[in-house]
Amino acid sequence: MDTTLLQADPRTIQDEDFPATGTPAEQWLFLLHYALLAPSEYNTQPWLFQVHEESVDLYADETRRLPIVDPDDRELLISCGAACFNLRLAARHFGYHTQMEVQIERERQGWLVRLHLGTKQPATEEEERLFAAIPLRQSNRSLYEARSVPKGVIARLQACAGYEGTWLQLIEDPHTRKLLYDLIVAGDRRQWANQPFRHELAHWVRAQRAGTTDGLPGEVRAKGSVQEITGPFVVRTFDLWREEAAKDLQLASGAPVLAVLGTFSDVPDGWFMAGLAVERLLLSACASGLQTSFVNQPIEVPALRSWLCQAIGRNDFPQLIIRIGYGKPAPMTPRRNVQEVLLTSPPE
Repeated sequence: MDTTLLQADPRTIQDEDFPATGTPAEQWLFLLHYALLAPSEYNTQPWLFQVHEESVDLYADETRRLPIVDPDDRELLISCGAACFNLRLAARHFGYHTQMEVQIERERQGWLVRLHLGTKQPATEEEERLFAAIPLRQSNRSLYEARSVPKGVIARLQACAGYEGTWLQLIEDPHTRKLLYDLIVAGDRRQWANQPFRHELAHWVRAQRAGTTDGLPGEVRAKGSVQEITGPFVVRTFDLWREEAAKDLQLASGAPVLAVLGTFSDVPDGWFMAGLAVERLLLSACASGLQTSFVNQPIEVPALRSWLCQAIGRNDFPQLIIRIGYGKPAPMTPRRNVQEVLLTSPPE
């Protein structure tokens, strides 16, 4: 494949660039562009791929771990699951089913999943609807409009979670929502009081977007971008919990829909499945004209996770807290290109 295409911004890829008569390896190289548009904590993009003659392997990029906010690599595996969903969905758009081998363990020694191109069959209307949303989906931390989301759309989002073997619980009761707001504020307070947390976040904050292919540019209103000028030094040096908590409280309380996505087990393969589920859900929301983002502090702070379970009346495992509503699109976060995530041999 032309190296120019491998170095292209994944958002610029066009259908006509697909090597329909190329080898499976060439086709996988093209399909990887869509995997790279998946969401990840701090926009770390913690994935690597090795393309073989007939298949592609997905690895976790251990150099992009977040040992403070994500010590068990739970969110890392969720992100890899989301990338895998996009990759499989792109294959469906171009007429292929995929076969997936899975070997996800807590002590990762190799690839997470291996994908093969399977039989040819046109994509369904729903698959095409989701695929079209891949380049448009974004984590939008702006305020959403007050208008409600139709029940039919919400039912579709819940079905997305169920399709992948996870659950989605809406937080509708005012008392329960208030408890959730309190947990988000408590999470901000605990995280920002932790200097290693601030240093880790600062590593991924980008004062200027130009030239960056990962991390959190200030214009996307990401975590830590609460002042007019926010850069790594500010995040690393100052405890901004009050500003961050006030912003998160405003975002959560103003969201027409707050929902918790969870799993029935709290093990690595369950986290990966949560990634498949959340990307299906996020793409479906985007295709319905909705914006989404996360307020995961009550899950990222272990001491608060049990309180969250108690608040929503569950005995299993919340993985993500999602806010959903209508709003104006925000600036897109940057992405690495295919060349940057390719392995020529398995990582040591």
